Amino acid sequence: MGDNAIDWAATNADPRFQELHRRKAGFLSLLMIVSVVYYFMLPVGAAWFPELFRIRVAGVVNVGLLFALSQFLVAWGVAALYTRRANREFDRLAEEINREIGDRHLRGAVR
Repeated sequence: MGDNAIDWAATNADPRFQELHRRKAGFLSLLMIVSVVYYFMLPVGAAWFPELFRIRVAGVVNVGLLFALSQFLVAWGVAALYTRRANREFDRLAEEINREIGDRHLRGAVR
């Protein structure tokens, strides 16, 4: 490694980085599972409960169409939840780690 190279192995071994990665992966896994389950509820529901999905709500709008459109709301909700959690927790931890790595990098470049 040159003087200006960042020691990625040390960064990866940092317990704070490991904790950040563990928290982020766990949260993203939960959001993915919820999203996938909700996504597959539409075709499964339409196949097994077609009479429920055919119920008209207003004019040509039925429960199936509303459920399909609700997928957008769920996607936006997932994005909002992730953004809120990232701003509150993940970004703070990443900034701490990044600041320390930058300080180490600058100290190494001065030598």
